[in-house]
Amino acid sequence: MFASVRNRARKAALALAAVAALTCAMTATPGATAAPAARKQGPASVAYVEVNSNSMRNVGKYTLPGGANVFDVAVIFAANINYDTGRKAAYLHFNENVQRVLDNAVTEIRPLQQKGIKVVLSVLGNHQGAGFANFPSQQAASAFAKQLSDAVARYGLDGIDFDDEYAEYGNNGTGQPNSSSFVYLVTALRANMPGKIISLYNIGPAASRLSYGGVNVSSKFDYAWNPYYGSWQVPGIALPKSKLSPAAVEIGGTSRNTVASLARRTVSEGYGVYLTYNLDGSDRSADVSAFTKELYGSAAVYTP
Repeated sequence: MFASVRNRARKAALALAAVAALTCAMTATPGATAAPAARKQGPASVAYVEVNSNSMRNVGKYTLPGGANVFDVAVIFAANINYDTGRKAAYLHFNENVQRVLDNAVTEIRPLQQKGIKVVLSVLGNHQGAGFANFPSQQAASAFAKQLSDAVARYGLDGIDFDDEYAEYGNNGTGQPNSSSFVYLVTALRANMPGKIISLYNIGPAASRLSYGGVNVSSKFDYAWNPYYGSWQVPGIALPKSKLSPAAVEIGGTSRNTVASLARRTVSEGYGVYLTYNLDGSDRSADVSAFTKELYGSAAVYTP
């Protein structure tokens, strides 16, 4: 009798454990749960990575002496907005290197997210006439927004970055930039992914078309940054300083003196973001330290 009671109790415990495991699996979100990152004081640092030649993992190799990440946001550069001439519609395209990163998210993306680094996908024109500013209708803009949010969900990403370069508006019989397209696109994308990042590389026709029909989408962005490396330019978007990067530098391409000067100005003028581009697989701790000393008060530590 007592053995029977013990067996029933054991079976009940196993059943409860199975239910708990199933509940956890059902409520888990795509991507990785970030471990609490060591805290740092100062602006957020952003790293664009050219994945045609470099690994996203490089972003996670830089820390401050206390263990905090140097970089807060890593940008996969870049997917494309392409044009299907048969369907006469824009579509989201991944070249083989971007697709490789996404397909290998377990090794390329999740380790960064587990450190507390957000990973977003940049989307760029591809010389085919399709851009963020020339959708022929609100429906077309919303359809492309769904492709973007679906990709974020499928690959467990943290958001989308818009870079309106190289569209070559007018190619393949496409239209010229209009006032409504980007407003429709950003509005739909924000509705699709309310908790995710939307950032603006402040360049191209889309960047100057943020208002239409009484709607201004500036507040729907989390960040906006200067696209001209080695320079200082405040993005023309109605966001607080905490979400703007007037400084932009190319790691290894902008002199360390300029990198440090722009970082000092970022702090002294109260801006909350510092943009870097082209982090590669070399030990760039000297280049990175040129801005971390000014932003955070210490040199960067590189861990291969």
